[in-house]
Amino acid sequence: MLDGILLGFQVAFSLDNLFYCLVGVTLGTLIGVLPGVGPLVTIAVLLPLTFGLTPEAALIMLAGIYYGASYGGSTTAILVNLPGESSSVVTCLDGYQMARQGRAGAALAIAALGSFVAGCIGTLAIALFAPLLGNFALRFGAAEYTALIIMALVATAVLVQGALLKGLLMALLGILIGMVGMDLNSGVMRYTFGMTSLMDGIDFVVVAVGMFAFSEIVSQLWSSTSEVRKTSEVTSLLPSRQELKDSAMPIVRGTGVGMFFGLLPGIGTTISSFASYMLEQRVAKDPSRFGKGAIEGVAGPESANNAAAQVSFIPTLTLGVPGSATMALMLGALMLQGITPGPNVITERPALFWGLVASMWIGNVLLVVLNLPLIRIWVWLLKVPYSWLYPVILSLACFGIYSLSNSSFDVWLGAGFGLFGYFAYKLDCPPAPFILGLVLGPMLEESVRRALLISHGDPSTFVTSPISAAFLAVTVLLLALMVLPAIRRGHKKLDLEVQ
Repeated sequence: MLDGILLGFQVAFSLDNLFYCLVGVTLGTLIGVLPGVGPLVTIAVLLPLTFGLTPEAALIMLAGIYYGASYGGSTTAILVNLPGESSSVVTCLDGYQMARQGRAGAALAIAALGSFVAGCIGTLAIALFAPLLGNFALRFGAAEYTALIIMALVATAVLVQGALLKGLLMALLGILIGMVGMDLNSGVMRYTFGMTSLMDGIDFVVVAVGMFAFSEIVSQLWSSTSEVRKTSEVTSLLPSRQELKDSAMPIVRGTGVGMFFGLLPGIGTTISSFASYMLEQRVAKDPSRFGKGAIEGVAGPESANNAAAQVSFIPTLTLGVPGSATMALMLGALMLQGITPGPNVITERPALFWGLVASMWIGNVLLVVLNLPLIRIWVWLLKVPYSWLYPVILSLACFGIYSLSNSSFDVWLGAGFGLFGYFAYKLDCPPAPFILGLVLGPMLEESVRRALLISHGDPSTFVTSPISAAFLAVTVLLLALMVLPAIRRGHKKLDLEVQ
């Protein structure tokens, strides 16, 4: 391994590869800030430009775009409640509240620090455990994915603040929205109301931007007196010692969560950041702080999404199994270079594999060097009056949504979800279960169908697998932990009323 790492740094520190690494992470950071663009669109556009590059340079640049976007998407999420990347949706919940309390500098610094630490540890995991972790991911079949998704949805509804019933209903509503469009198996239109614009379903970016950016604008316009942000309290752009202490363990836990979910095909950075946020709520001494500016709500998810972005290269390189659409493009880039991904890629193309690993360490350093000096500029945005800022936010949001499919219908749809997000906030309905249900709904449906197809319609397949049975047992336990205390409280209240 040490010989491989030395070879990797020798490859990565060549002037050409160093230049392409810098280009990749810079482009990634910039597109992470722009809503609706994302690494998938950028890599698809730049893929033809890699034909003339060496395989090492092409993969290093495309990888830099991918994890750079996961890194840079937190900037607008923290400052203006506008998620630049889908994995930055969770950062809006507490990062934006920190900015409104005058702690934008600390939030941006912790996001940068967490992403850097998670990226370095994730890269080390690739170097140490790529073959082992890749084999473990093969144990997850359709039944295991079904149980894992059910556990994730129930855990989200249980762990968020507020009524359990509201959380479950929001998760179910998210699943229903996720099923809008043409059924891929039967070709039947579902919930489209005869509109051809809904044939391909509702894009996640439309919902995310609508529920966070548009709803924030609606909230400001609806209120008779817009809340004044406390920019005067931004005295330091670096986190305090207490904030660093509070963020240390969330960064470690978020890195672990991101590494685990990054291995699983189809899970991706968005779900890993949600899982990290839910975990931090669960282990916190005072969960009520979340959603009101908790530093842990920034540190954990930002670490998770960056770790997942880097570890997701393991199944792609060692198994040839892309974990997401972006990873599928990476796989296509390798095949265009005449390289067949699989377990032998480490031994047959050591310069490619170890060069990529070394470039990730270099890329994480470049991201910190590029972004930390810009924190003062980002925080300066908070001094702009909101009456000037929200037209810019609205324009960016509309541009991002329109650029997805050049459809004005998507813009109106985003506005509709903005109103939905505003009323959900007023009714204390948590947005996290809805967003997670939207992402996981299609995956849940497909996993259930495949599991039943493999088992010839036998539903016992979900409990005969040890991994699947364990996930379902945890799901039942979570529900019991929430329902039983509520029943006991109801009995006590009834006894008092009788007395």
